[in-house]
Amino acid sequence: MFAVIFRAKVAKLDARYAEMAAQMRQLAIDKYHCLDFVAVTEGEREIAISYWRSEADIQAWKQDGEHRIAQQLGREAWYESYKVEVVEIKRQYQG
Repeated sequence: MFAVIFRAKVAKLDARYAEMAAQMRQLAIDKYHCLDFVAVTEGEREIAISYWRSEADIQAWKQDGEHRIAQQLGREAWYESYKVEVVEIKRQYQG
Protein backbone atom coordinates (compact mmCIF):
# COMPACT_ATOMS: atom_id res chain seq x y z
CA MET A 1 0.00 0.00 0.00
CA PHE A 2 1.11 3.58 -0.66
CA ALA A 3 0.24 6.99 0.74
CA VAL A 4 0.37 10.42 -0.87
CA ILE A 5 1.04 13.23 1.60
CA PHE A 6 0.14 16.67 0.28
CA ARG A 7 1.19 19.67 2.37
CA ALA A 8 0.45 23.24 1.36
CA LYS A 9 0.65 26.83 2.50
CA VAL A 10 -2.78 28.25 1.75
CA ALA A 11 -3.10 31.52 -0.16
CA LYS A 12 -6.89 31.79 -0.33
CA LEU A 13 -9.57 29.12 -0.22
CA ASP A 14 -13.01 29.91 -1.61
CA ALA A 15 -16.33 28.19 -2.35
CA ARG A 16 -14.98 26.87 -5.67
CA TYR A 17 -12.10 25.24 -3.78
CA ALA A 18 -14.46 23.37 -1.45
CA GLU A 19 -16.51 22.11 -4.39
CA MET A 20 -13.42 21.08 -6.37
CA ALA A 21 -11.84 19.33 -3.37
CA ALA A 22 -14.99 17.24 -2.84
CA GLN A 23 -15.14 16.33 -6.55
CA MET A 24 -11.47 15.36 -6.65
CA ARG A 25 -11.75 13.20 -3.54
CA GLN A 26 -14.72 11.34 -5.04
CA LEU A 27 -12.99 10.95 -8.41
CA ALA A 28 -9.89 9.48 -6.75
CA ILE A 29 -12.00 6.96 -4.85
CA ASP A 30 -14.41 6.04 -7.65
CA LYS A 31 -12.07 5.91 -10.64
CA TYR A 32 -8.53 5.38 -9.32
CA HIS A 33 -9.00 2.92 -6.45
CA CYS A 34 -8.04 5.39 -3.71
CA LEU A 35 -8.74 3.61 -0.42
CA ASP A 36 -9.10 6.67 1.84
CA PHE A 37 -8.60 10.42 1.51
CA VAL A 38 -8.47 12.79 4.48
CA ALA A 39 -7.68 16.52 4.43
CA VAL A 40 -7.41 19.11 7.20
CA THR A 41 -6.84 22.86 6.98
CA GLU A 42 -5.74 24.87 9.99
CA GLY A 43 -4.98 28.53 9.50
CA GLU A 44 -2.72 28.83 6.47
CA ARG A 45 -1.64 25.17 6.48
CA GLU A 46 -3.30 22.23 4.79
CA ILE A 47 -2.41 18.55 4.86
CA ALA A 48 -4.09 15.80 2.90
CA ILE A 49 -3.22 12.12 3.11
CA SER A 50 -4.58 9.60 0.66
CA TYR A 51 -4.04 5.84 0.62
CA TRP A 52 -3.64 3.79 -2.54
CA ARG A 53 -3.23 0.17 -3.65
CA SER A 54 -0.42 0.89 -6.12
CA GLU A 55 1.91 3.50 -7.56
CA ALA A 56 0.26 2.92 -10.95
CA ASP A 57 -3.07 4.12 -9.48
CA ILE A 58 -1.32 7.22 -8.09
CA GLN A 59 0.28 8.00 -11.47
CA ALA A 60 -3.04 7.55 -13.29
CA TRP A 61 -4.69 9.91 -10.77
CA LYS A 62 -1.94 12.49 -11.21
CA GLN A 63 -2.48 12.51 -15.00
CA ASP A 64 -6.30 12.65 -14.94
CA GLY A 65 -7.58 15.64 -16.95
CA GLU A 66 -9.96 16.92 -14.27
CA HIS A 67 -7.27 16.53 -11.61
CA ARG A 68 -4.78 18.44 -13.79
CA ILE A 69 -7.24 21.36 -13.95
CA ALA A 70 -7.56 21.26 -10.14
CA GLN A 71 -3.76 21.21 -9.83
CA GLN A 72 -3.47 24.28 -12.05
CA LEU A 73 -6.12 26.15 -10.05
CA GLY A 74 -4.26 25.21 -6.87
CA ARG A 75 -1.02 26.68 -8.19
CA GLU A 76 -2.69 29.82 -9.54
CA ALA A 77 -5.27 30.64 -6.85
CA TRP A 78 -5.41 28.50 -3.72
CA TYR A 79 -1.86 27.71 -2.62
CA GLU A 80 1.25 29.79 -2.03
CA SER A 81 3.36 26.66 -2.05
CA TYR A 82 2.95 22.90 -1.72
CA LYS A 83 4.88 19.67 -1.32
CA VAL A 84 3.87 16.15 -2.34
CA GLU A 85 5.43 12.98 -0.93
CA VAL A 86 4.64 9.46 -2.11
CA VAL A 87 5.54 6.84 0.46
CA GLU A 88 5.27 3.08 0.68
CA ILE A 89 3.65 1.75 3.82
CA LYS A 90 5.76 -1.13 5.10
CA ARG A 91 3.74 -1.96 8.21
CA GLN A 92 0.40 -0.97 9.60
CA TYR A 93 -0.91 -1.34 13.12
CA GLN A 94 -4.42 -0.87 14.39
CA GLY A 95 -5.94 -0.96 17.82
